[in-house]
Amino acid sequence: MPASKSVKLNTGAEMPTLGLGTWKSQPGAVEKAVAHALKNGYRHIDTATAYANEKEVGLGIKESGVPREQIFLTTKLNNSDQRDVEGALKRSLEQLDTPYLDLWLMHWPAPMTKDGKADKGRDWLDTWKDMERVYKAHPDKVKAIGVSNFSVPYLKRLLDNATVVPAVNQIELHPACMQEDIVEECRKHGIAVTAYSPLGSDDSPLLTNPIVDKIAKKYNVSPANVLISLQANRPQVTVIPKSVTPARIDQNAKIIDLTEDDIKELASIEKTNHIRVCKPYWTGWGNIGFPDLE
Repeated sequence: MPASKSVKLNTGAEMPTLGLGTWKSQPGAVEKAVAHALKNGYRHIDTATAYANEKEVGLGIKESGVPREQIFLTTKLNNSDQRDVEGALKRSLEQLDTPYLDLWLMHWPAPMTKDGKADKGRDWLDTWKDMERVYKAHPDKVKAIGVSNFSVPYLKRLLDNATVVPAVNQIELHPACMQEDIVEECRKHGIAVTAYSPLGSDDSPLLTNPIVDKIAKKYNVSPANVLISLQANRPQVTVIPKSVTPARIDQNAKIIDLTEDDIKELASIEKTNHIRVCKPYWTGWGNIGFPDLE
């Protein structure tokens, strides 16, 4: 199964398969990482208001010298901004110093207050309706809207009520958390999937997993290349490994084609070793429909 170079969104736009993730990438390091990635062939950058680095990501884009229209830029609506969707968009555009976003995601279906508690008086579905309104009113500022961390039941509720089908659902994906149920549900409705934490996490045990190691040796690449390539070989899936180290950013860009058997073998890791790194409990909204957390 050949790895994709890009994925066509339901808006008609092409989203580069490989992107640079910037979660936990600190100001000071992140602008250099973004500039380096763009100067070396990346054309997809992913950030979020919650990462507190939008301004620096914007500086990195400018520093790269790559024209803005050649870059696919994603950011995310913060949980604490779900009652002020229009204001949040304005602030993200100002921080990133860009006239438009290629993709704007609801970061979690979990409205929160400014002091970090669950905002139980707000329904995330109303937030989506506000995002739809802003998207329809400002097509010049937001090219696509989508979601992140949406389980199948949450997606179904959204699709039953939405006037705009999300372009993307960004979720944790790696061999210990394949979430095939969500990927399948998204494909069924023409929603692309973006894989975050493709290596499993910082200091990931997947990097030393014998199956991953065996496939890496077979293709003469690093275990990280295998893990990132796995997602690029899944139809309609994009992937955003994160790093601020120039050598690793370059290395992560090496995507290989995997066979069906390679993919099956990698997917089998989950059967004996299921790991979800990013759990939603901190939001105060419980398991938000993920079956492995029930």
